Amino acid sequence: MAAEQVGTNVPRGEFDFDRHSTSDQHFENALRKARDRDRLTVADAIELLTTGSEHNGIDPERKEAVLEAADRRRAEIVGEEVTVVANLNNNVTTACDTGCLFCNFKDSAEQFRADRPDDHPGFTKTPAESREIVAKALERGIYEVTSVSGLHPAFGLDDEHRTILEGSDEEGVNYRSPGTYSTDPGTYVEQIEAMSVGGVHVHSMTPEEAAHAKRGTDWDYQQVYRRLQEAGLDSVPGTAAEILVDEVRDVICPAKIDSSEWLAAMEAAADVGLDTTATIMYGHVENEAHRAIHLERVRDLQDRTGAITEFVPLSFVHPNTPLAENGMVESGATRAEDELMIAVSRLFLDNIEHIQSSWVKYGDEFGLKLLSCGADDFMGTILSEEITTRAGGEFGQFRSFGDYAELVRSVGRIPVERSTDYRQREPIRGEPPGPRLGPQADGTPLIE
Repeated sequence: MAAEQVGTNVPRGEFDFDRHSTSDQHFENALRKARDRDRLTVADAIELLTTGSEHNGIDPERKEAVLEAADRRRAEIVGEEVTVVANLNNNVTTACDTGCLFCNFKDSAEQFRADRPDDHPGFTKTPAESREIVAKALERGIYEVTSVSGLHPAFGLDDEHRTILEGSDEEGVNYRSPGTYSTDPGTYVEQIEAMSVGGVHVHSMTPEEAAHAKRGTDWDYQQVYRRLQEAGLDSVPGTAAEILVDEVRDVICPAKIDSSEWLAAMEAAADVGLDTTATIMYGHVENEAHRAIHLERVRDLQDRTGAITEFVPLSFVHPNTPLAENGMVESGATRAEDELMIAVSRLFLDNIEHIQSSWVKYGDEFGLKLLSCGADDFMGTILSEEITTRAGGEFGQFRSFGDYAELVRSVGRIPVERSTDYRQREPIRGEPPGPRLGPQADGTPLIE
């Protein structure tokens, strides 16, 4: 039988990884377990992601069998509804010196210094500016603000943390006084307080940001998330996960926290009562074994916490990123890999109810196709989205409820708006439709 894609289950690039996309399991056994709702192993996931690790390339008939099993599981668990959320992205700053090779969102923090010419494309918002942006979006009907930002050296958790950092002589602490920058970003607590306006749900402070918010101290993640929760933080995005295997992280983001730190931060957020999400960013230098191990670590985390409301596979957008510019990758994931990533996420993560298809990453047509591969959520309105766009994404920055309703109904599914935590739902209705769940939402169209 002809393979659909050649070489997708062999190591990507020239990296000498210890983990390889092979297993001692057989594809037929893994598929049977998936259909029977048995809990899958890493070896099972490798077989399903590769459609058989004994050969190169994705077998089209086997792939369709995996997608069918995942779609059936989706229907059994969540039915025919496709959920969306009325949200705003308010990324506070692009200033970041972490140097992740997959990212083109950040700008060198040196460019933001007050004694440097202000001719770079980046930005930093003050807490007052963040409040104004969120307040205006709230009037239009949004009820979630998502904020994921660069690790600005002037950022501290709060005034106490800033005082500690100002007096620190510890080597390697990434800190400069806010007065040395053209714009003071405030503290994390001040930004969260500013965005927590009018009953909006604040979804912010990734594990990487939480680590930045305790640098130079002996504080634990519980202390950090508790202070942020008191400031108005409602839930934590499980981004910065990339691939939760350190041999991959050592290549693509060596300056970031390692897998165990990411997991510790997420567990701490759950411990203080915050909901979380979880993500995977795939299609760069990793292989299917790394993806399978990542899924296992997320599932184990959910077994311990029960706090993860959704899992979000994020297909690597490669243009304009250092990985592509340095010749380390030539492309992102194939369409077949995207389909299998969504499907195996549904089949493997038996303790996470919702799987998201990202129209920002996949586009409308293919994003809708992924709703028949196991996904049941179609992101949100995201009135601003800079990260994927700056990496070379081509699929826009916002979406109206009218667009959602038309798109979802075109594939025979039911469009439903939902709260961030999925506990509130409302059928999308009206001509044209608008959000109804927000503190100031009355069904008026969000986008004219």
